[in-house]
Amino acid sequence: MAERIDSPANKKIKQMESLLLRKHRQKQGLFRVEGVRLAEMAAESGWELVFGLYTQELAGKERGSHLLQALRERGPLYEISDQLARRVAATDTPQGIFLVMRQPRWQSMELGATGDALYVVLDGVQDPGNAGTIIRTADAIGADGIILTKGSVDIYSDKVVRASMGSIFHLPILQNMESATISELAKRKGWQLLATALDETAQPLFAADFCKPSAIVFGNEGNGVSEGLLAAAQKVYIPMYGRAESLNVGVSAAVVLYEAVRQRRFQASPQTR
Repeated sequence: MAERIDSPANKKIKQMESLLLRKHRQKQGLFRVEGVRLAEMAAESGWELVFGLYTQELAGKERGSHLLQALRERGPLYEISDQLARRVAATDTPQGIFLVMRQPRWQSMELGATGDALYVVLDGVQDPGNAGTIIRTADAIGADGIILTKGSVDIYSDKVVRASMGSIFHLPILQNMESATISELAKRKGWQLLATALDETAQPLFAADFCKPSAIVFGNEGNGVSEGLLAAAQKVYIPMYGRAESLNVGVSAAVVLYEAVRQRRFQASPQTR
């Protein structure tokens, strides 16, 4: 019979709640996963499961039963009441499954330097929805990894994890890197450094050569790419022909990354899929 937790003062309930705050995620090196689909992807990822909480309602469903069976092979699970589920939930309509996962510690030496390498750099991106969307897009186009500068959003926040739709489990992601370190890494790995910017030295997006190994920088929602990375990068811009002054950074990333896909997979060989 599964072990049950009934008290809101239980240490695991308290820990689950504490991980809603960045300082506790950073101190413990852990993060939360909430919801059936994300929990399924977490179970498939191979990342370390510290523990999970679930409701009887979830266990009684066929999909929930299969999920719990997969999760039990990875770590301990505890049944909780619907009331406790609402207490620990970060969503308005919790699905009855909550996981505590260990954050992987990616190192820069794990990033490849292959001839077709493609990395995405988030430079001071603050909005969780934007960050999660870019991670999801990077996963969709087959990028090799994500790099975030210091001052960027915490990718292990609930909102980023949900916005990524599980793509966070598919890519190596480095956080809290200095701009100078990223520039040096690009040189060492042989990546061209490209940055989105609106100035007179930028070239149109469609004139850039994305077939080279590349690291593409997307900047802060209000201030754009920082001066240090701009100085080290080739600048590109997305042509706009209407009256809008700018594009959301998540949209900009999708436009730029799919131009890279077009050049790499369709320009040389239209039959490539």
